[in-house]
Amino acid sequence: MKHIIIGAGAAGISAARTILKEKPDDSIVIISEDTEVYSRCMLHKFIAGERDAEGLNFINDDLLSNKNVRWIKGKTVTRLDGTAKTVYAGDEQIASGDTILIATGSVSVTPPIGELKTAKNVFGLRRLSDARAIAACAKKAKKIAVIGAGLVGLDAVYGILEKGSGQEITVIEMMPTALAINLDAHAAAAYQKLFEKQGVKFHLASKVVNTKGDGQGNITAVELEGGISIPCDMVILAVGVRPATGFLMDNTGSPASGIELTERKAVKVDDYLSTNIPGIYAAGDVAGLSGIWPNAQKQGEIAGYNMTGVKWIYDDKFAIKNTVNFFGLLSLSVGAINPLEGDQVLVKEDRNNYKKLILRNGAVAGVVLQGDIGGSGFWLHLVKNGIPVDKLGKSPWKLSYADFYGVENNGEYTYVTA
Repeated sequence: MKHIIIGAGAAGISAARTILKEKPDDSIVIISEDTEVYSRCMLHKFIAGERDAEGLNFINDDLLSNKNVRWIKGKTVTRLDGTAKTVYAGDEQIASGDTILIATGSVSVTPPIGELKTAKNVFGLRRLSDARAIAACAKKAKKIAVIGAGLVGLDAVYGILEKGSGQEITVIEMMPTALAINLDAHAAAAYQKLFEKQGVKFHLASKVVNTKGDGQGNITAVELEGGISIPCDMVILAVGVRPATGFLMDNTGSPASGIELTERKAVKVDDYLSTNIPGIYAAGDVAGLSGIWPNAQKQGEIAGYNMTGVKWIYDDKFAIKNTVNFFGLLSLSVGAINPLEGDQVLVKEDRNNYKKLILRNGAVAGVVLQGDIGGSGFWLHLVKNGIPVDKLGKSPWKLSYADFYGVENNGEYTYVTA
């Protein structure tokens, strides 16, 4: 059989490796717009100059040099014929096969504000080419505006700070806190203080409404609601991403490949990661299931098995897990980070650590750990499985795996649910 994989990220590479393991004589064609394989989680290391492109490569074996693997790099897929299982770049037919995996990931969102969509000095941070452009422009820039205080935005800021060129950096965020999706306000504030110690300025609960330009295609200032103007030599956009499914749609935004999309324009898949067209699968960000690297790898693995005829269900769809690490301060959140009405909140804090549990209907609905994140696997297990902890007769802080297992006479463990 011949398998086509569109995308050389976590999902695509994981699928290729699985296919080779199951069917070593099958042929694989990997098509990527990029000319290098890299971890997007490490792009800030490139901006900082800590790693070169090769240092971002997450493939530690000879996968791409396998005689049955062909890597077509530097090609942008513009159309997919689902019926013929053929992919095109413009009018050029790139490849066709028996199965196809769509693993194109996601692309940065650019809001239609001022000249953000057209200016030459505006950059997202999703691809290695973005990191290269940011690093090059930051060498000359004296004032940098970063729109978005989530992980991507602060990754970019951190990389520039690590480079140590002394730029004046201003971060603009619509939410009232930084890292609002990843951490609660208390944990996020600790990072904001660390960035502020490095000279970074924050405008929280602020909305960008316009830009000013120099008439030559460059933005010179970002204007906020309320009349505040932020002068800048470059802009980094980190306001979100969307599934990279443009090549599956026509000029009106309607599906043109025969592949069904969700309301959010992600590829619609079933439990086997199969699309509505037999033999065509999707995994990773493009399927809208999870933006977490390990989940994308797992989805690629499951899709790879199914492409070879082994039927595996993708059932680990829990994706509400975040890790943050800036300036040596490590944090982890799992599940809910802010309570709902009726939830119980338990907090432990000292000068070096902050821990918060959210209890909902007797079970741990979420946890935030900052400083010492030991035991994170235990809390992840409780949250993912909705295990009740309210009838165990002790404080949730003192729980361990031992509290959830009983020992039978034959020495085997029996799981206790309450």
